[in-house]
Amino acid sequence: MNKLRIIYNGLVTENPTFVLLLGMCPTLGTTGSAITGLSMGLATSGVLVCSNAAISAIKNMVPDKVRIPAYIVVIATFVTLLQMFMQAYLPSLNESLGIFIPLIVVNCILLGRTEAYASRHSVIDSVFDGIGIGCGFTVALTLLGSIRELLGTGTVFGARIFPETYGSLVFVLAPGAFIALGFLIAIINHVRNRNKS
Repeated sequence: MNKLRIIYNGLVTENPTFVLLLGMCPTLGTTGSAITGLSMGLATSGVLVCSNAAISAIKNMVPDKVRIPAYIVVIATFVTLLQMFMQAYLPSLNESLGIFIPLIVVNCILLGRTEAYASRHSVIDSVFDGIGIGCGFTVALTLLGSIRELLGTGTVFGARIFPETYGSLVFVLAPGAFIALGFLIAIINHVRNRNKS
């Protein structure tokens, strides 16, 4: 399969947030601002690419009976390395993402891609699949975070767009995540349906 097509699938046709509706916990929990959405997306993407590559490389050595636990151990290893790196070099970001970094281990996007794709394809194709799905997840979280930050505080990536008096607290809080995500999914589905007809 063409490598660009694999990446396109992750960004558009199999976008984990807007199409497959996977990974909703970090999607709703870390998108209070554009920077936390981008950071969570990049962190998850890094783990996804590394996990896909490692699992694709060892897929023939892992017995079927312990396949899922073995995949979880591989994912947990990369998440632990990521968290150690963030604690050492990006402590403020690690603090703002909090519990969501260790929860990458149980993110259904990672286990789903390793099981559905990496365990059946070559290492190179699995890396590109990780890049595509990771980019799709990162774009979705950054977009959602930007919208919530703009509507909640009047800023995007900390840059003031609207006056300080503008802003609705609901978009910074959890209900705002559901509202913004619902509208984004509706808009994307409308555009996709129009393109099909």
